[in-house]
Amino acid sequence: MKRREFITLLGGAAAWPLAARAQQPDRMRLIGVLMAYAESDSTAQSWLAAFRAALARLGWAEGSNVRIELRWSGADADRMRTLAKELVDLRPNAIFGVTTPATAALAHETRTIPIVFAGVSDPSGFVANLAHPGGNVTGFMSGNVDPGLGGKWVELLKQIAPRTVRVALLFNPATAVLLQSFMPSIQAAASSFAVQVSAAPVHGKDEIEGVVAAQARDPGGGLIVMPDVFNDVNRDLIIALAARYRVPTMYFNRFFSEPGGLISYGDVRSEQFRLAAGYIDRVLKGEKPADLPVQVPTRFELIMNLKTARALGLQIPDRLLALADEVIE
Repeated sequence: MKRREFITLLGGAAAWPLAARAQQPDRMRLIGVLMAYAESDSTAQSWLAAFRAALARLGWAEGSNVRIELRWSGADADRMRTLAKELVDLRPNAIFGVTTPATAALAHETRTIPIVFAGVSDPSGFVANLAHPGGNVTGFMSGNVDPGLGGKWVELLKQIAPRTVRVALLFNPATAVLLQSFMPSIQAAASSFAVQVSAAPVHGKDEIEGVVAAQARDPGGGLIVMPDVFNDVNRDLIIALAARYRVPTMYFNRFFSEPGGLISYGDVRSEQFRLAAGYIDRVLKGEKPADLPVQVPTRFELIMNLKTARALGLQIPDRLLALADEVIE
């Protein structure tokens, strides 16, 4: 088993003493939370549970000295904007925003209420710079901010499915971010592995099957599911279609591989939620988001689903298995 350690853009990990915490004030504090996912999403619920548990460890007891107003948008951009305004109108002491679209909706509504984010790929529209955000927004970036990841996804897909010669990039233009930043590394890797790459934009879940089916019409078709909250929310459908049409598919996070996705490489999202609770704690104690540096992940993980590989008739090379952080049997 191997773990990849990544150097943060700031030259250090987000760390601070957790033990020496001042006694919490008696008055009730209000935290708004805007989730880009559906309330029925069990993985998103587990991330939220990690956030709440971290707050509790820091002395914030729900119903005692803190209240959480939670909103779920289900990756609906219009609903995100409506819920962002609703949360801001409550005048909370701090707001936790999850994903780039949700944070963008919140930042549009207020320049004064502190906002801490997680899962944001591009914070350039919210902060002056990573080391000194300068405004009311800070937080923890998604690991999918590294443009070189695109080439890594192509390489891994080709290694696990060597017959792949055509790859489609699945994304929704309304919710995907930084697609163009990945293209140079994707195209460079595709060229070196003699793989043809094409963009496959979809605007609704009813269009996903057409993309997957198109990759299955001729031998050698593959799919890369790009970082996109739309893909997050529709992951069960994407995984099921990839299995039905027998299309080798590369994903950007373990929450695709765990329920049946072939292979994923990305950050450990639950860690961002725990760390975000620490920033919320600091904000509630008087620190300003402007002075809290934006952080990037320090660890990525490679997950493979052996059962899915067997169903697709793929033999995972030993050298690739040796690199995996986890192999799902």
